[in-house]
Amino acid sequence: MRYISTRGQAPALNFEDVLLAGLASDGGLYVPENLPRFTQEEIASWAGLPYHELAFRVMRPFVSGSIADAEFKQILEETYAVFDHSAVAPLRQLQGNEWVLELFHGPTLAFKDFALQLLGRLLDHFLIKRGERAVIMGATSGDTGSAAIEGCRRCDNVDIFIMHPHNRVSEVQRRQMTTILGDNIHNIAIEGNFDDCQEMIKASFADQDFLKGTRLVAVNSINWARIMAQIVYYFYAALQLGGPARSIAFSVPTGNFGDIFAGYLARNMGLPISQLIVATNRNDILHRFMSGNRYDKDTLHPSLSPSMDIMVSSNFERLLFDLHGRNGLALAQLMDSFKTSGKLSVSDERWTEARKLFDSLAVDDAQTCATIAEVYKDCGELLDPHTAIGVHAARECRRNLATPMVVLGTAHPVKFPEAVEKAGVGQAPALPPHLSDLFQRDERCTVLANDLKAVQQFVSQHGNRGKPL
Repeated sequence: MRYISTRGQAPALNFEDVLLAGLASDGGLYVPENLPRFTQEEIASWAGLPYHELAFRVMRPFVSGSIADAEFKQILEETYAVFDHSAVAPLRQLQGNEWVLELFHGPTLAFKDFALQLLGRLLDHFLIKRGERAVIMGATSGDTGSAAIEGCRRCDNVDIFIMHPHNRVSEVQRRQMTTILGDNIHNIAIEGNFDDCQEMIKASFADQDFLKGTRLVAVNSINWARIMAQIVYYFYAALQLGGPARSIAFSVPTGNFGDIFAGYLARNMGLPISQLIVATNRNDILHRFMSGNRYDKDTLHPSLSPSMDIMVSSNFERLLFDLHGRNGLALAQLMDSFKTSGKLSVSDERWTEARKLFDSLAVDDAQTCATIAEVYKDCGELLDPHTAIGVHAARECRRNLATPMVVLGTAHPVKFPEAVEKAGVGQAPALPPHLSDLFQRDERCTVLANDLKAVQQFVSQHGNRGKPL
């Protein structure tokens, strides 16, 4: 499998090189040159497979030529063995034909574990093979950080630096990052917002002199391996509900467009998906595009669903690439214009094409709390605020009641006690046993100014098991 950049000027790479590169050298994002496509008969034959075996079938074409089947199978088995539910991604019914796909049974209680437990193991595999070390830099609005740290903490050849916006993540989210201690784990709280953190990552990829020759790797959803891993659970959910003989609709809480882009790819790979709903909070750049063809930067508003408090959705570029006929030059010009003006729209024809599959809704905090309360009253299920946004959007935007609607349950409600308490459903749930002492654990974190040079200097001074590079 070869991968190309959305901006058309970077060399085509194999899976191993794409994993280690993260961002393309021309500032674009890597996508498969040709997407694999499965027949209905092939998909149907996967019904009843354990999660790790289905993952092998779905992902194998993406890694071909870079890792042997037996090694890949073993990595996948180890990856999903650490989840605390034997189904890995169980479905929970809320009402008639509406389901939540629970993606929070991994070590850090969020959907990011599906990709980042795999990413850590793949990185270790390839770095050991090459005899190399790497520095990982990541930005998080809440869940990516802890999942990345948990996925990479045992990697001998990696130092990981995770930046989060200071005082803008929940206490549980922060402690899940800052209480994992190790010579190769570095938490940085930036005095800014998530987008500031994300911009620093992109700037660091553009100019890596501060790393003195050490390889820089991305763990954010700009890394193709993240998207690849997320495709699998769309197939898994559909197979539980009668797919591929019937089509399925999905509602996806999303800020960065990575998780829902995986659903778009699953559909293009042959899975019958009739509708994808972009569920956002009041930081609604994606909804503004899907509803009115305006992808314009706006002020960032803190919310009860902080993982979606994002002004610009990095992965949206991958969809724009397809909408522009995979013309890298056209997309590079579009993204340059967006960088300058903060405004973007596409031709009516391209926007109409996107609307055939996508619907969207922006859900405010009051509606989020009302949905948490309603679902709890109706069926006793407690939702985290991001999943609640997905449920509300599903109910408002649903095109066909006969089509099963699956809402992606992106995090465990224990991570967001403020939202649960505001919803008025009683006490916030208890932490699971492996995190029961989370509030007693020692924390380690460095607060830095919103300054690229200060961050790069910190990485340079601590990037070799805590010592200078």
